Amino acid sequence: MTRLWDKGAPLDARVLEYTAGEDHALDDRLVAYDVQGSIAHAECLHAAGLLADADLKALKEALGEIAAAHARGEWRVALEQEDGQTALESLLTERLGAAGARIHLGRSRNDQVLTALRLYLRDAVEQLRGGALGVVAALEALARRQGDVVLPGYTHLQQAMPSSVALWARGFASEIHDDAEGLRHAHRRIGRSPLGSAAGYGTPGLPINRELARARLGFAEVHEPVTAVQLSRGKAESHVLFEVTLLMQDLGRLATDLVLFYTQEFAYVTLPAAFTTGSSIMPQKRNPDVFELIRGRSATALACLVEALGVFSRLPSGYHRDLQLIKAPLFRGIDLCLQTLDILPAALEGVAFRPDRIRLDPSIHAAERAYALVVQEGIPFREAYLRVARELGHD
Repeated sequence: MTRLWDKGAPLDARVLEYTAGEDHALDDRLVAYDVQGSIAHAECLHAAGLLADADLKALKEALGEIAAAHARGEWRVALEQEDGQTALESLLTERLGAAGARIHLGRSRNDQVLTALRLYLRDAVEQLRGGALGVVAALEALARRQGDVVLPGYTHLQQAMPSSVALWARGFASEIHDDAEGLRHAHRRIGRSPLGSAAGYGTPGLPINRELARARLGFAEVHEPVTAVQLSRGKAESHVLFEVTLLMQDLGRLATDLVLFYTQEFAYVTLPAAFTTGSSIMPQKRNPDVFELIRGRSATALACLVEALGVFSRLPSGYHRDLQLIKAPLFRGIDLCLQTLDILPAALEGVAFRPDRIRLDPSIHAAERAYALVVQEGIPFREAYLRVARELGHD
């Protein structure tokens, strides 16, 4: 297998394995998006008079066939190919000969992979938003089912003021909806077309129309100037991971409440049997594993963000091979969030609060009593506060 940069010098097998790492496997996720970008690039070459009509037609047909074969599982990016960009050009050249070898004119792997990555992120963000809104809908359904059930509201894990299932569920629903809005804002960075910036310094001497590429791919704007493109590497990815982290933190806190409410000491809720597991030694146990792992994976999401930020935080300007290492934490963070968003609505459908087991401490109305004294007697709040404290024996 000839790599795009191969000039005939020998390559130690250990170097290929170390430098490619898991990049070839990660690039399988981007093949369909790389094909979209390649078709747009071919159209730009054709519009500039750099690609004949027949070659454009052949390239578009071959790219479509290659993408379809990949979707059917008939081929995967191999370690020997190093990355998806090499795999795609190699397949085109095998099929079309010289026409396939023309596809890389005016393009670097740098803008090629970044184009595919931003197209992927555009779809991934919408999947994440849809999943988050699915959790919101499940929480709203829970509020409608059992919203009138009274709950203690806690501060410092001590009963503090009266609450309800509706307030509890809709509080989380509001924040998760806000997380979905945060993801929507990630489109600002994702929506800039890098195609045509090549290795970060444009295509001198070639009349490549970057606006045409932008329009073909549906980006909001061309990423300008060309030197900004490689400086931006990791920023859109980290923006998405930041929003994923915030979302997973909210899901983790929701899960933590349910784990706590499920303990024998609280016993506020029953959890669906299909979403709990047993013990290998204690026959009476039903463990809230799903909710515990949601809580734990909120830490994994944060770790993915920190890893991505660490890759590019101290790089000088221009492209560096380090940047390929961002893909692994990016995909891992997105995947674990999508898996969580997929399972949680179904789990919430089976959550049932148990009014017969929920007990409010009589002192939980203390703040309300102090407010009433202020309204009824016109006394200062601090005086009312101290009077209620004395009444309760907390002076």
